[in-house]
Amino acid sequence: MTRIDFYVLTSDQPTEGDIFACRLAEKAYRAGLRVLVAVDDRARAAQFDELLWTFREDSFLPHAPQGADRQAAVEINCGEEPGQHHGLLINLCASVPGWFSRFERLAEIVVQQPEALARSRSRFGHFRDRGYPLQSHRIGN
Repeated sequence: MTRIDFYVLTSDQPTEGDIFACRLAEKAYRAGLRVLVAVDDRARAAQFDELLWTFREDSFLPHAPQGADRQAAVEINCGEEPGQHHGLLINLCASVPGWFSRFERLAEIVVQQPEALARSRSRFGHFRDRGYPLQSHRIGN
């Protein structure tokens, strides 16, 4: 069963959530996990792709849009079928992809904005009611 981790940031800035997602992807990659980052559309995918190149000066994560390079440790998905995927799904979408249970872990990143908080509370309750193992992590600045 998929383990679900909610990372609750103290920031109210969506860009801070994206930077945290990059750091989380890097940590998972270094631990040997394949990572899929789910975003809502191609524009958001391009934005996140750029951030993976620039979020830290001394870091490089081999990444690509999903399907472009099967050797990439980090794939960016904007609605495509993920195939037989394991490892970590970092969800940056407005909704949870229906195929999230193909992953060992799902990461939900929460920033301190009313809309994001309401969405994460709803998701947390949904997952809890279905018996998924849940973890909540408070992430400070």
